[in-house]
Amino acid sequence: MRAPLKRLRRWLVALPAAAVLAVGVTAAPNSYATADSSYQRGPAPTEASVRADRGPFQVARVNVPGAGFGSGTIYYPTDTSQGTFGGVAVSPGFLSPEILIAWLGPRLASHGFVVITFTTNTPTDQPDSRGSQLLAALDYLTTQSPTAVRQRLDNTRLSVIGHSMGGGGALRAANDRPDLQAAVPLGPYHTTKDWSGVRVPTMIIGGQYDSIAPNDQHSERFYNSLDSAPEKAYLRVTGTTHITVGTGTPGVGKYVLSWLKRFVDDDTRYDQFLCPTPSGPDVVEYHSTCPHA
Repeated sequence: MRAPLKRLRRWLVALPAAAVLAVGVTAAPNSYATADSSYQRGPAPTEASVRADRGPFQVARVNVPGAGFGSGTIYYPTDTSQGTFGGVAVSPGFLSPEILIAWLGPRLASHGFVVITFTTNTPTDQPDSRGSQLLAALDYLTTQSPTAVRQRLDNTRLSVIGHSMGGGGALRAANDRPDLQAAVPLGPYHTTKDWSGVRVPTMIIGGQYDSIAPNDQHSERFYNSLDSAPEKAYLRVTGTTHITVGTGTPGVGKYVLSWLKRFVDDDTRYDQFLCPTPSGPDVVEYHSTCPHA
């Protein structure tokens, strides 16, 4: 079970500021609520390290059969000296194979996560089905994955990522399982626009030129509806389309990693990339609750 004090701390900090728009906020670099550092993994981050394809940990991989999802691949750090690692499940989008989101597996695992990417049951599965499959993939990680994987996994620190309809699935998974630590929908698509029931820290990343799931109809509306999320952010990444926000750029990778490090690992060293409001060549638009400590 989740440590109650950890969840309570997040809620007490988030309540006064949950609906604040952080554009233009002037705050100290570590503006997110102070968290314990017992889950810090790896060296202190730099701009170069969060943009890099690989982090400090060596990675092993294992192919796994489906169990409520299509077949998948687990990536995990081989290191056993730093304790256990948080878990991440990643879903592709409509008609998309696992290979399109597979870049997140070795990238995140090499920074200290146990990651499962998977093929959906059918290529045309709708967002809610993909949400159920994301949760099934997490359940597989915690209960059925190989012993070497489970020995490295902290099953109280789990998160979801999805692209397109998989991003809509990530919203559904977060809505249905509020004890998740983080959700990151990439170019999310869903016919449901109200996600006020989500109580999971959620970063929505949209493509600058997304004509398939236009931001004003999807990502922006989803972000604006996240009234109950203890933390939320919306980022539109420079130069990305609906496809490339899911297949990855250094900028997308930077913010996915930073969000997971901050909210799955409670690693405040990554605050510098999230709050105060980031700017630079990757950022077209950014909004966040970004509460003061």
